[in-house]
Amino acid sequence: MGIFLSKNQNLPPQLPPPSSSELHHRQDSILGKPYKNLTDDYKIGKELGRGKFAVTSICKEKSTGKKYACKSIPKRRLVTESEKQHLKREVRIMEHLSGQKNVVELKCTYEDNRSVHLIMEYCEGGELYDKMKAKGRYSEKIAAQIISSIMKVVYSLHFMGVMHRDLKPENFLLSKRGVLGFLPCYADYTMLKAIDFGLSAYIEEGKLNQEKVGTAFYVAPEVLRRQGYGKEVDIWSAGVILYMLLTGVPPFYGEDEKEIFRAVMKADPDMENHPWPSISKNAKKLVKKMLTVDPKKRPTAADVLNDQWLVDNGVATKNPIDDEFLVRMKNFRAMNKFQRFALQVIADIIPPDEQEGLKAMFHNIDTDEDKVITREELEKSLVRVGSNLGSEEIKIIAEAADADRNGLIDYNEFITAMMNFRRTYKEEHLLKAFQKFDKDDNNRISKDELKSMLEEYKMGDADTINDIISEIHVNADGEISYEDFCKMVKS
Repeated sequence: MGIFLSKNQNLPPQLPPPSSSELHHRQDSILGKPYKNLTDDYKIGKELGRGKFAVTSICKEKSTGKKYACKSIPKRRLVTESEKQHLKREVRIMEHLSGQKNVVELKCTYEDNRSVHLIMEYCEGGELYDKMKAKGRYSEKIAAQIISSIMKVVYSLHFMGVMHRDLKPENFLLSKRGVLGFLPCYADYTMLKAIDFGLSAYIEEGKLNQEKVGTAFYVAPEVLRRQGYGKEVDIWSAGVILYMLLTGVPPFYGEDEKEIFRAVMKADPDMENHPWPSISKNAKKLVKKMLTVDPKKRPTAADVLNDQWLVDNGVATKNPIDDEFLVRMKNFRAMNKFQRFALQVIADIIPPDEQEGLKAMFHNIDTDEDKVITREELEKSLVRVGSNLGSEEIKIIAEAADADRNGLIDYNEFITAMMNFRRTYKEEHLLKAFQKFDKDDNNRISKDELKSMLEEYKMGDADTINDIISEIHVNADGEISYEDFCKMVKS
């Protein structure tokens, strides 16, 4: 597959030297970037909701007229360094999850003297909580549909090395408003999207969290004990939501937070009185399994998605990320060597704090901690998260990621391959990678500069390097503009 290089010499956006005021801003900023004025690009509309730290409003992009949701966090409310770090981690996690269809997409961020603003995908269907509050209890068929959608979210998060730690109906949005012709109808619960990753954390297999976080009604007992916990807390919270969908009331209730916590620690929800006699045995079994006190005995997200009760209601799902993962890795394998090399250069310049999610994914697969992944480790890891990919498909994935063909996937190879899975390339990263190639700073990459970079990265002998260069279809000038470079990486 050739890469077509035009004679277009459009110059890349340059990174001007920062002014003294910008330097001051970068030092003071929470996200570590120059300040930008939100209202230069967006018109802020009506308020959608507010919490302890943030106000969310509709906003409209001035250049396109497209609607987004703007979450604004006043800096005066972020008193401690821990609160600032939680916000920074929230942004990093949302960037890591970019492209996951069950997660609200973060488009961009703005920061000024007073606030940090997150511009996100707008979901016009509103909160699941509002629908549950208005409806009360649901039929088993609709409840199964909702919990299936929630567990797709949980599966995707856990696959990507993230635990939400604050799953509740308020943190799920319906992507679209349910309409049939001109008449309102049942909401479409098949495409719920998760929001609010302010309390989320990366999963580190073998390492347990100690932070007491979450919302009283939905928090798992191991969080309250502070004895360490893992991603199983999300299964507990989803089990609480399922109980509420079937009954219209929470399983653990109290007049204040202390009473709720006592009920959670007791972990003895009523499953005998109305409406439980009219609820199916398989529904009860699933609720009981998800609300098991011992986290090790709770089902995984994949187990829930394949549970018999979901089968009974026609919404059981083979794991939602399998097909996408396989297709993306096949696409990565189909890239020519130069495209892969460009991704490797980009992976090298991404700051460590932006690689945390990918690092968590790598360590969750590298079970013997020898800093390389064997095909056997990859297969066991995918089975552990409930993947149904077969041996031949896993072989395709392993061979795609193994750039040097030594039978092992090292950390850099994994990061490069998973970058393609995420499909997110920041402008600043693309520009820095292009500038690394462009050694004479003339805003174009020549064949000699390509050869120099390939030699620097030890991409093989002279014949191999010439083969890589020959894959690139060049025109008369034989050079790559910034625009061509970006098209090649994103293709």
